[in-house]
Amino acid sequence: MQVRSAVIPAAGLGTRFLPATKAVPKELFPIGDQPALQIVIDEALGAGIDHIVVVSSRDKPAIADYFERDDKLIAALDDAGKTDVADRLRAIGKDWRATVVYQDEPRGLGHAVGCAREAVGDEPFAVMLPDELMGSSALLAQMNGVCSSTGGSVVAVVNVPREEVSSYGVIDPAGELTADGVIPVKDLVEKPDPDDAPSNFILTGRYVLTPDAWTEIAALRPGRAGELQLTDALRAQAARSPFHAVVSDVSRHDTGNPLGFLIATIELGLVNPDLRGPLAEFLAELKH
Repeated sequence: MQVRSAVIPAAGLGTRFLPATKAVPKELFPIGDQPALQIVIDEALGAGIDHIVVVSSRDKPAIADYFERDDKLIAALDDAGKTDVADRLRAIGKDWRATVVYQDEPRGLGHAVGCAREAVGDEPFAVMLPDELMGSSALLAQMNGVCSSTGGSVVAVVNVPREEVSSYGVIDPAGELTADGVIPVKDLVEKPDPDDAPSNFILTGRYVLTPDAWTEIAALRPGRAGELQLTDALRAQAARSPFHAVVSDVSRHDTGNPLGFLIATIELGLVNPDLRGPLAEFLAELKH
């Protein structure tokens, strides 16, 4: 059950970042010297995935434009001696392929993922929420392996203080945490009261789903706020088939709001070999 495709839901309007997102999709905002979307794609590629399916909106044509090859621009960069930048542009879609599909109306994450069904086909696939940037591909690679070995879907989780669980989906474990960070799951609970939460492990933005998830997604009925919730499809899977969670031990940045995006830009800049020296000097000067 090799996971070859990753679905990246990117149809949202980015209202927290208006007015900038009126013209530029948030997924293309730069983190250092590359778009946030490319960081998510690179994570997928590092985990052995070679087909990127982006679920976009027709109001965000720049998403599709990003994947279009621009030979004129590449040639101009080569002529100017900027071969490093030209090579980065040439690499987009070179050893992997991108498919852009469209969600015509905002009906929730479950609906957005379902829009990718034809592009992915009848095979396991990853879902990667672009608001969350991971520090490496290790988590997704491990999730792919758990999916392959168990034949069931897998979600990524992080352990948080009990008072924070009411803002997230929470797993209901069916067994103990293993030495390699895997937990069998019997159910999921959306935004429970802290006193009633079955665990402190909250869902984070990475999923690896078996092909039968498509059936559960197609059967979804409107839930909270009238939207089709992906969590409801996952609950149906967990009730009848193997289902596991992998506890994340990689760094994670939430870029879903302006402050989180700014923090991610700084922290990722500090690990970028081309940026960390000057950025660290600048930050040190701010302390004086």
